[in-house]
Amino acid sequence: MIFERYALAVLVFLSVTALGTAQSNTAELSVEESYLQQTVENMIIRDQSRASSREEKMIALDYIEDAIGRGNNSEEVWGALEYLTLEGILNKTRENGRLTNNFPDVRMRAVVFLGELGTEEAKNTLIKLLIAESEPMVITEAFRSLAKIGINNNGDASNAIAWVLNHFEATMADDRMAFTALEAFEELAEKSDKAANLTVITTLSRIASAGHYNRNIRDRAREALEKIRLKAAASRLGTQS
Repeated sequence: MIFERYALAVLVFLSVTALGTAQSNTAELSVEESYLQQTVENMIIRDQSRASSREEKMIALDYIEDAIGRGNNSEEVWGALEYLTLEGILNKTRENGRLTNNFPDVRMRAVVFLGELGTEEAKNTLIKLLIAESEPMVITEAFRSLAKIGINNNGDASNAIAWVLNHFEATMADDRMAFTALEAFEELAEKSDKAANLTVITTLSRIASAGHYNRNIRDRAREALEKIRLKAAASRLGTQS
């Protein structure tokens, strides 16, 4: 069935392309051809992302990478990325009680592309991921993507990062995760005034004095705290002037 859909879509695409060579209005047809190309691409991305095997999902991510690189940030691309990002942690498939769709490397690539997509929907998907994700390598990429997107409505992105750090400190403090979070806090503070809230300040202060992080991380937390404090002070002065 999937093959037949692909074949039909490609046949339509080739037919329109052939028609374009026989007509003079090439500008209009090039737009039509581009639309058909994106339609076929979105179809492949959707079907491959929902396939059962890790390999097929990686193929979907290859298509997504190419699509985003050419400016295709359609709802279908975001929908496929959200599906791949949340698969195995919020969207679970089991056989005989065994989880069969837990692919952290797939989620990690999807998280990177959400950062490239850069939309508010992408940001919201990353926050959903952080609530349930347990793999540090996926979490650190999610921090980077949230910082890259830079949307921080009411401090939701920075608060999500702080929540994850607090959660992991209780069980398994991770220096690399903490370092990436500190960079994300700083970048979000540069892009938004909402990063300097009480939750972030409290988190940074705790990291700066916590014995379970190494000295470099503690010093880095103090630097981040000072940068965010200065940014907040400058913003207040700008508002008052």
